[in-house]
Amino acid sequence: MSDWRSRITTEPGKLGGMPCVRGMRISVADVLEYLASGMTIPEILADFPYLEREDILACLAYAAERERERGATPQPA
Repeated sequence: MSDWRSRITTEPGKLGGMPCVRGMRISVADVLEYLASGMTIPEILADFPYLEREDILACLAYAAERERERGATPQPA
């Protein structure tokens, strides 16, 4: 997913300005938490039929870019 910008939106009055999927009330963080908990993409799509596979990939691409922008994280000693 090279252009997550067409799917990830932020609106000050929606979810406190958190990044959301296509202006809906499901945040990028929600989707990432579902994936981190072990849900598969098909399971997420079954639970949230208004989402599309590309939405989930856009969440991952958004998170990857944010991490890149943060730079390297120091390792604990």
